[in-house]
Amino acid sequence: MVFEVSHCNIFNEQMIASRNIIHLARHLRKNQTRAERILWQELRDRRFEGLKFLRQHPFIHGARDGRLLFFIADFYCAQKSLVIELDGNIHDFQKEYDYQRDLLLKMKGLEILRIKNEELKDMEAVKEKIRDCL
Repeated sequence: MVFEVSHCNIFNEQMIASRNIIHLARHLRKNQTRAERILWQELRDRRFEGLKFLRQHPFIHGARDGRLLFFIADFYCAQKSLVIELDGNIHDFQKEYDYQRDLLLKMKGLEILRIKNEELKDMEAVKEKIRDCL
């Protein structure tokens, strides 16, 4: 009986955390970086290869102490199991974090494509890079 109560409490905390994740993803969608806006214009409304892309899509990869562990991918195509991450300057200082995150996403069967913000200056090359992952 104590286990059930404890389990219910953890479930309720996860539900609250899940709602917070959704709110965070919505906030990120409303407050895109310049680079995200540029790439989104190419991916939205099935403009790229007829594929549906989502932006700021959460991935839950576990739970600890009643809280969900998650990542929010910049762009995601479920049809191709492809995550696209735009890497700005901050990523120069979090290489280990990005590496660990990519490993966890790969364990979920996803392919991860990292594109540096500067690469967006040549959109045709970026599109070709994405096509190579399909």
